[in-house]
Amino acid sequence: MLIDVWSDVVCPWCFIGKRRLEKALADIDKSIPIEIRHRAFQLDPRTTEIRNTKDLLAEKYGIPIEGVEQMQSHVCKIADGEGLCYDLSNTNSGNTATAHRLLAWARELGKGQELLEVMFTNYFEKSKGVFTETELLELVAEAGLSTETAKEIINSDRYAESLAEDQAIAQEIGIGGVPFFVFDQKYGISGAEDLEVFKETIAKTLEESK
Repeated sequence: MLIDVWSDVVCPWCFIGKRRLEKALADIDKSIPIEIRHRAFQLDPRTTEIRNTKDLLAEKYGIPIEGVEQMQSHVCKIADGEGLCYDLSNTNSGNTATAHRLLAWARELGKGQELLEVMFTNYFEKSKGVFTETELLELVAEAGLSTETAKEIINSDRYAESLAEDQAIAQEIGIGGVPFFVFDQKYGISGAEDLEVFKETIAKTLEESK
């Protein structure tokens, strides 16, 4: 079973959705081959600066900082229910193109999900950045990948075509927000739905594959 997952590394619902997918997959027959393929989706592809997330959201939605903190508190409570320990009080936001290019490279090495997990954990649970060369190389090292190769990728346009392809497919099939899951290119789930929705979709996909 092939599961394509469009997500952004700074999307809090994407990490929650990742956990719910993993919990749903834990119950199926271990002999069934499963590939989870990260697909790039940028929430703010035009940004060129790194800004405090609270300030950015307050400006985007036209609400006071207190309103943003309430939104973040709500997300944190939901994350707690999935065994995640979010700390959104000091996160920054910026362009995630380079992070996605590194994920495309890691995917080729069979380490895409490992690097994505490291990025999610550090960003959402430790308030660490995923934007600068220094930040990204630390995450690459934590995932057990070559920092030398990663540095070459960061300072080039390698895997830019993969980023563009993922975003073009998302536009073609009408993905307007993330996370978005596609099972065997047949069934889709939009958003971090409840665990039962994932289980039902997986069961339907496997039944049809027979």
